[in-house]
Amino acid sequence: MNAPTKVETPAEAPAASTPRLEDFPYRLTDNVRFADLDPNQHVNNAVYATYFETGRVTLMKDPKYGLVPDGLAWIMVRLDIHFRAELRWPGRIELGLGVARLGRTSVTFDQVVFSDGECVASAQAVTVLIDDITRRPTPLTPEIIEKLQPWLRRGVKPADGTHPAPAEAQ
Repeated sequence: MNAPTKVETPAEAPAASTPRLEDFPYRLTDNVRFADLDPNQHVNNAVYATYFETGRVTLMKDPKYGLVPDGLAWIMVRLDIHFRAELRWPGRIELGLGVARLGRTSVTFDQVVFSDGECVASAQAVTVLIDDITRRPTPLTPEIIEKLQPWLRRGVKPADGTHPAPAEAQ
């Protein structure tokens, strides 16, 4: 009997494929806070989810980008994190984000955390667009698809102006 084949996500990719910050078009900096540390004196694994959230939310919620139309909202449905190196306090981090995939109702982001030029963590996050009232998934609008184009991760092909075909029902 054959064992099932495992497909690696970008968050699980081997160290040989360490992400490069320049491949992520949306970037910002943040501080490592003393409160981020655990008893091992490095950043606690749960804190990385907050770093990645900061990257997504500062892009998605900024009104100048127009990614949250009236009556709609984004919810997180999946976050896969690859911890690549220890991160210690004090320090500054660089957060990078790029759109990896547009689904019918979802957007998949590849994200990274860099410290002193080293990728210390990477993640893949899937968010779904929902109707504010029904709380049900709703298709990405042509406007959202257009406004996400500048944020495509390097190497991801832009949408051709039509609604992208979903690879899976998300």
